[in-house]
Amino acid sequence: MTSETVDEWRRPGPTAAQRRLDRYFGLAATLLALFSLTLVRSTGAFLLGSPPSGLEQVLWTIAVPLPLIWRRRYPAATALVVSAAFIGAQARAVPEWQLSQWALFAAIFTLGAWGRDRRLARRLRIGVIAAMFVWMAISYTINYRSLPPDAFENAVGPVPPLLAAIVTGVMINLLFFGFAYFFGETAWIAARRQHQLAEQAEQLRRSQAEAREHAVIGERVRIARELHDVVAHHVSVMGVQAAACRRVLDKDPAKARTALASIEESARTAVDELRRMLGVLRAHDREPAEAPQQAAGIDQVETLVGRAREAGLAASLGVYGDPTPLPGSVSQAVYRVVQEAVTNTLKHATGARTLDVRIRYLAQEVEVEVTDDGRATRPPNADGLGLVGMRERVATHGGELEVGPRTGGGWRVRVRIPLPVTAGRPA
Repeated sequence: MTSETVDEWRRPGPTAAQRRLDRYFGLAATLLALFSLTLVRSTGAFLLGSPPSGLEQVLWTIAVPLPLIWRRRYPAATALVVSAAFIGAQARAVPEWQLSQWALFAAIFTLGAWGRDRRLARRLRIGVIAAMFVWMAISYTINYRSLPPDAFENAVGPVPPLLAAIVTGVMINLLFFGFAYFFGETAWIAARRQHQLAEQAEQLRRSQAEAREHAVIGERVRIARELHDVVAHHVSVMGVQAAACRRVLDKDPAKARTALASIEESARTAVDELRRMLGVLRAHDREPAEAPQQAAGIDQVETLVGRAREAGLAASLGVYGDPTPLPGSVSQAVYRVVQEAVTNTLKHATGARTLDVRIRYLAQEVEVEVTDDGRATRPPNADGLGLVGMRERVATHGGELEVGPRTGGGWRVRVRIPLPVTAGRPA
């Protein structure tokens, strides 16, 4: 927080409970001051000179501490009234000054701790303190004229007695007003820091809420992507095989049985993958020994090609280069990209007869290319779950994705994913 922001911060006003406490505090201080006046009058120690009438003494004694009942609600006005009443009582030689000076201390402290306008609060406190020292100088001057000749006859120290009295009074008042100013400023700084901590806690709470919300959204997107990859592919394959089964059911029962067996296998595989995915989502509730089985990877691409063959496509798989063990996440990403490309061919490529899947292990990357010779039934939807899922998976590993028609007809999906450099692979 900058200094300008510090000056602009306004401390909230006192609560109802604090205002009620101030009333009790002001009344208690007034009663104690009256009790102190009674004790001083009983001892007859009128150090300030001949006192005024008893009623005037009572009124001045009440006038100094009573404004403290509004000290936190109106700190500036309270400090001015209390300081003016204190000087007035001193000028009238009211004998009660012990409780009155602590009322003055409380008023200056409260102005420092609760003054909403910091510049005004500083100026008022400095002005009140300066007025007190001016009054002290005037008081010393007045009292010096009335000192008896034998006032310092017992003085034995090396310092002149009058100078010693003045230095003592100045030192005590410096400490008195210095502490009132310092503690008031410290209380205000503590309140501002507490406000900052409350704001930071609120910002942290909002940030945590936003992070949880983003995590939920991210988890929903991940679930949607997984469901799309798992369900869409197998359901598409089952749809194609079911259509083929319907066409050959009467003419070639053997082929129909084969298609039905493929549908059954695809359904079972889809259920297994759904269970695996749900197991991953609930993995935080499982023991390590109960972790779900490993996700499908690049070594199972041949299974996808086989399903495409069963669906009636002339599907082929070519692997080029020296196969290199891939990180699990990269292997799964390659598998999902091929799965989505095969699904799109089965669903959207009209007249497709061939499907070609090629995996190339290069020096610093793995490249996967899936092509067909069909015609797209509709333009590709860049915001579709399939393309979005492929793009997110590839981007996660810093790869590149190319999707579009081929020059000679058909459709191509090409992915390049960089591989971590290992000691066994040339740069």
